Amino acid sequence: MTLVLASGSGIRAELLKNAGLAIEVDPADIDERAVEAPLLEAGFPPEDLAAILAEAKANEVSGRRSGDLVIGADQILAFKGERRTKPEDMEAARRQLLAFSGKTHELLSAVVISRNGEAVWRHVSTARLTMRDLTPEFIGRYLAAAGDDVLSSVGAYQLEGIGVQLFEKIDGDYFTILGLPMLPLLNRLRALGVIET
Repeated sequence: MTLVLASGSGIRAELLKNAGLAIEVDPADIDERAVEAPLLEAGFPPEDLAAILAEAKANEVSGRRSGDLVIGADQILAFKGERRTKPEDMEAARRQLLAFSGKTHELLSAVVISRNGEAVWRHVSTARLTMRDLTPEFIGRYLAAAGDDVLSSVGAYQLEGIGVQLFEKIDGDYFTILGLPMLPLLNRLRALGVIET
């Protein structure tokens, strides 16, 4: 049985490999916005959006990989009850960080394990992150230092790098913030016999 990550996320692959897992990377081929559109229209909460997207990814890959265990993941940023997406450009990142300044937002990270096209386990973890009061000047310096990498992150930051300077307080699991709730996932993989206890 092969353990497969249905994501092209370098950080997720690194987290799994650093935990000692042998994985194959096989990104899902789904249109996330098309999956999401009817859910948003129906008013699904952010945690459900994350879980459904993670499951769609895991099921798509496991449907073409008979017998393999496939890990799908998704992360949603919720701010004032609304879902936020990755900024399109540096100006959008600047506006987003100004909006977050001095306020709290949530990162909801979902992980799903599927086999033969069906989910066998689901989990969603939430982290609450409070940014310190940021001046426009600091945001400009931060974006110049961080560069275009911020555009690959839903929050316009990467906590494992210079983005840590944006925050005053964090409630939640570090791995949840990085986009893969590792501790619940490892517990389930042990229960499934993938990892020796």
